[in-house]
Amino acid sequence: MSYNPSFTDWHGRTVWLVGASSGIGRATAHALHAQGAKVFVSARNQRALDTFTAEHPGAVALALDAGDAASVKAAAQVVLAAGPLDLVLYCAGYYKEMRATEFDLGQMLRHQQINYVGALHVLDAVLPGFLARQAGHISLVSSVAGYRGLPKSLAYGPTKAALINLAETLYVDLQDSHVGVSLICPGFVETALTAQNQFTMPGLITPEKAADAILRGWRRGQFEIHFPKRFTLWMKALSLLPRALYFPVIRKFTGL
Repeated sequence: MSYNPSFTDWHGRTVWLVGASSGIGRATAHALHAQGAKVFVSARNQRALDTFTAEHPGAVALALDAGDAASVKAAAQVVLAAGPLDLVLYCAGYYKEMRATEFDLGQMLRHQQINYVGALHVLDAVLPGFLARQAGHISLVSSVAGYRGLPKSLAYGPTKAALINLAETLYVDLQDSHVGVSLICPGFVETALTAQNQFTMPGLITPEKAADAILRGWRRGQFEIHFPKRFTLWMKALSLLPRALYFPVIRKFTGL
């Protein structure tokens, strides 16, 4: 029997958001705080975290480097010592455009360390407690860029595809453990990362709208939460095409 908790009331709930200094993470932390959750926010940017906690009484800032296992473990100990953790959201992310003709191993590994390995560090820190309690929820922020290979996404796309596979496998493995798992696949959201893009981004939305969609998905107990639908449904349809059709379609629409 599949299982995902439905979060209809956040009062008294404890949530840890890793990657909450800006963008989707910060907006989601704000929305959860507004609905009564006890919010722990983590990221590398201590100043941004302190600004958040100053504006959100009761929120707790825990600076960390997601790519460093010891840093994540130390922050997790503080979170877990405060009481049962209901949900952890991993939304730390790194993005730089890259094509195969400009292959840069350092950038490839940096994407992997932040986007994927950081999620593994968080899992290592919280999953044993979730399993022991037979409760808790793991939510991973991937991207529609992880659905299929895309131009200029050589470093970013594979890390997001890995998160999709990771979330699916966690969901299958944890169905009987009463530990929920959700996968978040945004389209284009106005963040510092997408500000790098030099093209028109279809369906671009604000971080606040993204946060609304995420909370709505958690409320419904959904596994995959993707938004905005007017864009992500097209990406899902494209991902179903056989490669013989997919490659020329992507080339035509991107011009690359």
